[in-house]
Amino acid sequence: MRRPADFRVQIARYRRNTPLVVGLLALLLLVLTVIYFLVQRGRNLPETLVTNQVLLFFLRNVNLLLILGIFFVLARDLFKLWVERRQRRPGSRLRTRLVASFVGLALVPVLVLFFYAVEMLQGSVERWFSPSLRVLLEQAGQVAEAALRQVEGRCRRDATAVALDLSGLDLRDPANRSLIDGKLRERRAALELDLLGVYEESEFVAAVADPQRGLTDLPEPGRSLLREAADKGEAVRIVEIASGAGRLVLGAARGRVEAGRPRTLVVAGTLVEPALARPSEELIEAYQTYRQLEVQKGQFKASYLLLFLLVTLLILLASTWMGVYLARRIMVPIQALAEGTRRISSGDLERQVETPADDEIGVLVDSFNRMTSELRRSREVIERSNRELREANRRLDEERALVAAVLESVAAGVVSVDREGRILTCNRAALAMLRQQREELGGRPVGEAWADPERARLARLLEGPEAPPAESRELRLVLGGEWRTFEVKVNELRDPSGAVNGRVVVIEDLTELQRAQQLAAWSEAARRLAHEIKNPLTPIRLAAERVLAKYRQGDADLGQALESGAETIVASVARMQSLVDEFSRYARMPRPQPLAIEPASLVEEVVALYRDLKPGVVLVTRLPSDLGTLWADPEQLRRVLINLLDNAFEATTAPGEIEVELRGTAERVELAVRDSGRGIPVEQRDKLFLPFFSTKGRGTGLGLAIVHRIVADHHGSVRVEDNVPRGTVFVVDLPRE
Repeated sequence: MRRPADFRVQIARYRRNTPLVVGLLALLLLVLTVIYFLVQRGRNLPETLVTNQVLLFFLRNVNLLLILGIFFVLARDLFKLWVERRQRRPGSRLRTRLVASFVGLALVPVLVLFFYAVEMLQGSVERWFSPSLRVLLEQAGQVAEAALRQVEGRCRRDATAVALDLSGLDLRDPANRSLIDGKLRERRAALELDLLGVYEESEFVAAVADPQRGLTDLPEPGRSLLREAADKGEAVRIVEIASGAGRLVLGAARGRVEAGRPRTLVVAGTLVEPALARPSEELIEAYQTYRQLEVQKGQFKASYLLLFLLVTLLILLASTWMGVYLARRIMVPIQALAEGTRRISSGDLERQVETPADDEIGVLVDSFNRMTSELRRSREVIERSNRELREANRRLDEERALVAAVLESVAAGVVSVDREGRILTCNRAALAMLRQQREELGGRPVGEAWADPERARLARLLEGPEAPPAESRELRLVLGGEWRTFEVKVNELRDPSGAVNGRVVVIEDLTELQRAQQLAAWSEAARRLAHEIKNPLTPIRLAAERVLAKYRQGDADLGQALESGAETIVASVARMQSLVDEFSRYARMPRPQPLAIEPASLVEEVVALYRDLKPGVVLVTRLPSDLGTLWADPEQLRRVLINLLDNAFEATTAPGEIEVELRGTAERVELAVRDSGRGIPVEQRDKLFLPFFSTKGRGTGLGLAIVHRIVADHHGSVRVEDNVPRGTVFVVDLPRE
């Protein structure tokens, strides 16, 4: 099957060659007409008949060529529709339906008209050439022809009689001139002729005419009439009178032929009046025309049939073209829209449909063009947004690389997770603290990456409640076979709209810092212990030196000095023994033995020992009943509370108030002891929990140091605050587990 491009090339070639083909066909028709004319002329037919034959031949062939041309155009259009329908080209179905509809609507009436016109033509032709009409015309023609033949015969006969009468008379003799004229007048009058003339060969001799019949001038008979009469003996002609008097029937006859003398010719004429001559000629002509038409009846019928067929095909062709035109009017904008849609789907938004239409199709085209313009502007906005987004991503990548570099360089460990708890980033410090490799954490859920019991405690901080605690907390883990103490703080990651996208945990390794602090605390404790031991040694040395001086001087009160010195030495030694015992207890502080206890019950039990201890000082408790349990060593926790209450009652004078309050969350329990005492200066608060530091001027100064150590052993914290409006608050924060 040929491709559509081949058909288009072929159709274009046909269109270019159409003038040439039409010219060749016209030339061929002209040549055939000339040949047909020559053939008809060769058959010695009347000129009128030849002309009619040639004209019918030309018209018949012109109709035939036009019919063939219309057949060709119609068949070409229908073939194109068939090809387009086979190729499923856009709009071919609609074009086919429109053409079929128009042709179908026009075909029935056209065929009816065609067959009705054919029947009318058949009837008309039969009526034109009916036998009665033919007989009537034949008889009328014969009558008119017989009348003319009768006049012609009389003229020919009279001319012959006059010619015989003039035989033997020398016409060139001037003496006979008057005799000839007389004979002519006499015979014209006797024969009732309107014209009588004598000729010698073709030379005029004499003639007479009846002026009363309108023959004012002698008509010229014509050399052909004279020559025919001289050759054949007689001849007949009918000539038109210029004055309009009618037709003049001339009969020429030759006289007796004598050797050596020219031939005498006599022309006799009878004037036929116009009222008689014209109908006779018309009857004759009508009859002759009728006979010619009867001969050409078949050709006339064929020519009319071709003409009817031509009109029928023209109507069908017009219907086909109308269908194609309407389909093109409808499909051209639709195809342009379809092509525009295809171009838009391929990314070409510069496409604009240019179709001259002001109807609903025009509105659709305008809407399509506006849609294309809006899409082009939207694409420009999107492309600009994409460029800005790529630039923003580039800046984000740079900032992310900078943040990653900063995170890799900081000493704190930083781990970030997404909303589903999957680890996103982890810096080098966090990997070193947690003793893990990067591939063990990257992209894995925290519960899977930190599945071991120790690291699971860190994972629970990230998998905890929606809002993590704002403050940091201390966490002790056994990693690599040794205790490590971390300060952990969890923060939420939020997007610009405030939604939580994940969490970040910052880990500080406090192990070495705590070791240094412990070493410093022990150094400070040793220094203070040495200082405290040094104080009793001075009275002992002074007492011994006084007793020795009394003894050397032989003083009488040696005994009293000895007794006083011994008491001083014993008291100082007792003081030193007390210091050593307290320090030993502080140094031998056992490890906590945690149990599940109810903190409210434990506090109530200790507080009961202090009720009504000091007159004027009121002891108040705020102990919620639904505080739950706490994992702690009850004995050490009682010792903490006793030390705090001792200090509170020591600092509070009557009237005053001491309040013990417990607060709790899901993870922690907080114990607060408030007094309305003298308070603690701010500059002394950093030294309160150091061993052997006291603001009371008495005691060992180890009470708050022991409180701090017990709380630290329970992974908690203790702090000092001002009590508003007066006094001090000690707050102990303990984890539940």
